[in-house]
Parts: sequence; C-alpha cells; structure tokens
Amino acid sequence: MSKIRTRFAPSPTGYMHIGNLRTALYCYLIAKHQGGDFILRIEDTDQNREVKGATDVIFNTLKETGLNWDEGPDKPGDVGPYIQSERLGIYKDYANKLIQVGAAHYCFCNKDEKETEGFEMRDPCRYLSSQEVQAKLDAGEEYVIRQTIPEEGVASFDDEIYGHIEAPVDTLDDAVLLKSDGFPTYNFANVVDDHLMGITDVVRGNEYLSSTPKYNLLYKAFNWNPPRYIHLPPVMKDEHNKLSKRNGDASFQDLKAEGYLPQAILNYIALLGWAPADEEILSLDDLIKQFTVDRISKAPAIFDKDKLTWVNETYLRNMTLDEFHDLVSPLYKDALTREVDEKEISMVLQPRLTRINLDEVKGFVDFINECLPFDAALYKHKKMKTNPYNSLEALKLSLPAMEAWEDYSDDDGMMHMQMDIAKEHELKNGRIMWPIRVALSNKAMTPGGSVEIAHILGKEETLKRMRQAINDLEAWVKENPEA
Repeated sequence: MSKIRTRFAPSPTGYMHIGNLRTALYCYLIAKHQGGDFILRIEDTDQNREVKGATDVIFNTLKETGLNWDEGPDKPGDVGPYIQSERLGIYKDYANKLIQVGAAHYCFCNKDEKETEGFEMRDPCRYLSSQEVQAKLDAGEEYVIRQTIPEEGVASFDDEIYGHIEAPVDTLDDAVLLKSDGFPTYNFANVVDDHLMGITDVVRGNEYLSSTPKYNLLYKAFNWNPPRYIHLPPVMKDEHNKLSKRNGDASFQDLKAEGYLPQAILNYIALLGWAPADEEILSLDDLIKQFTVDRISKAPAIFDKDKLTWVNETYLRNMTLDEFHDLVSPLYKDALTREVDEKEISMVLQPRLTRINLDEVKGFVDFINECLPFDAALYKHKKMKTNPYNSLEALKLSLPAMEAWEDYSDDDGMMHMQMDIAKEHELKNGRIMWPIRVALSNKAMTPGGSVEIAHILGKEETLKRMRQAINDLEAWVKENPEA
C-alpha cells in the first residue's frame, strides 16, 4: 500500500469554523494513525471571498492546536505550490486535456450565465462544432470551460462513512471547471490537486457528497485512480441549524478568547461525530493512537457548550498548580488591586474556574480587593447549622485565637487551630469556619474556605474584617432580637 496522505484545504475567507477545525483534526488523525503525511493546501481560487489575514488565522490555529503539517506553503515538498492561485497554469493545462478527450468544452454564453456553475443541466455550448468553437476563440470571445457530463449512465463512488453512492448522470449539470479569469472552481481544482499531490484519503464535509460523482467522472476521464472518500457529518447548533458565524456561533478564535484551552477545544471537537473506545479526555497523542474511521458516525453532531466547558474544566483540574498558575496569573494584574499571595489564589481557583477568563476570575476575587457590603442572610447555612446569632458568638470565640496566630501562610496549622476552637466549645467545625468565611468575604460562594481566605488577605486585613463583621452582626442582632 502507498503511504497515507491526507490534506486540509481551507479557503482563506475569515475565521476558523469549528467544523473546519474538526475536518483538519480528522485529516491529521487519519494520516498520523497510519504513519502518513498531513498536507496543508490553501484553496484561494474564489478571490472575491478572500479575507485579508485569513491565511495567518489558518496557520496560527493549526499551530496552536498542534496539527503540524508535513507539507504546505511554508514547508514545500515535491508537489507544490501549495497555494492554488500559484497553480493556475497547471489547471489550464489539465482543462485543455479534458477538452481533448471530450470530457470538457468551451462555453461562450453571456457573462451572467457563464459565471454560474450550473445554469442548466446541459450547457448548449457543448453541442457547438469544432469550427464554431474555433471561430469564437479567434474572435476573442470570453469563455469558461465546463465539464461535459455523459449523456447517459450512472456516476458512482464508495464512501467510508456512507457506503456506495450512485447518481444518474442526467441529474448532474455541466459545471464550470475553469472561469473566465483563469481561476479554477473547487470542483476542478480539488481533483487535479489531490491527484498531483498524491492524496490517498480525501476527508471533507458531507455537503460534497452530491458533487463527488462529478469528481469521479473527472478521475475517469483522466484515467486516474480516485482516492478513498471520507465524508463527515455536519456539526450542528441544534437539530435544525448548522453552526454559522452569521448566527453568532463561536469560532476557534472566539472560544479561545472566552478562555477555553486549545487542547480542550481540540479534544472536544474530536468527539463531535467520533466515539472513543472509553475515556473522553484524550490528548492529541491519545487521539492519534485511538482514531479509526469506522468509529465516525453518520449522524450530525450537536455542538454542546456545556460539554466543552466540562472538558475544559477537566484539563484545568488535571494541571499541576504551577501550570495552572502560569496560565491564570496574567489576569491578576487586571483582577486584583491588593497585593496578595497570587499562588494561593491560583490554588483556590484551580478547582473552581471553568475557563481562563478575566470576568470569571474577577467574579471570584472581587471580595479580596475590598470588603463587600454586609448581609446577615449569608450567615444562615442549613448544612453548617449557622445563623446570624450563633455566627456572632463564633466570631467572638475565634477572634482572640486569630489575633494570637502569627503565621497566616500556614494553612494546615490555621485549619487545626480553628478546628480546636470548635472542639473546645463542643461545636461542629462548620459552626466556626463558616462564620469566619462569610465575615472575610461577604459572599455565599468563595474560592477557598476560611483558612485559604485568611491566608490570601493576610493577618491585618483578616482581623479588620472580622472585627467589622462582629460590629455589623451586633447591630443587626440588636435590631432583630432572637425570638
């Protein structure tokens, strides 16, 4: 068998759609699982839709996700160029070869018609005599080159996902292969390039299933062996709508900006239409080892933001503290105004953050910058069996010990000190620790408990807040005497 060669051939028309990135990933995994080559080709033949900087977006996205190509515009092999606009002479030559064997023809219809890929099933220009064609060429009339679909018969191909597919030729139109500006259409360029670049496995979306019979007619006309086809089911927003930037659906760049890790995004999109053997959290190396085409589904995949968030959380939890701290610490300069032990903040955030996101970090650490408004209701906790009245008692019991404690960076020591207060007064630990936690944060949900928060705030600020909480609770109890 020849060496497996796949290609990812995006158009530089804007952002990296999640479906595009999944196609790139599957191309990469199919090649690497079998020790093959992954080729990057830029299909820029639709010059009107090209977006400045889009090629850089493609390069950067693949690099960030680890999908490193073996050949491409910046890694030339023996079959370049790898940018279609640099291959126009090649397409012209092969279009002429098709004309010579009767598989293509010149079309001289008016501009509006000839720039349309299929304005009718059978182009009337296919019936022009060679003399009529030559006369029009000699007169300098503009033309496109169209595929000449056989008059009768069936075009067919085999797909690894969808099986054997046939299309009667009378359902196929004489599509444009070469436009009047000399640029090829996708219908033509992908066939020529895939053959000349030795692509063995063509991986693309199932929207191309209906066009592939026409592609196979081209392979047959050239007497080339077609590749193995792997058409992928779509990635959907819901049961009825595809993901679309037009509808505000996120691109890879958008998800990364929201704080999702590139490796988590890649892991998640691998699951959009492919079923792993067991574990769902898989590194790129794991995916390479496990990925096989037979586990790709025919059914559309629904993009689930909650599932992506779960995958991302799992990646964050599985990091070492140092790795997590390196990721999140750049956000502290905009989230924190108080000088604190940032490593301690990272330690309490790691089990809680869903994304490396400034807004999320701010939501967790806002109480560190300044004391939030007093709210007696926060002291009521059913599980901890606390209320504003016994919380006032707990804070008064705890304050002397917190004043005497010297090393606020000793989390283990402080935890046992607070537990000893509870034990001494025959209370559950939560009866002491929850009131301290609320006194220091004035929040119902905090990253870390009373010990970690005291460590982060430091002794001076901790004692200041505890005293303020005692004053606030005393004032509240005075206005709300216990029944």
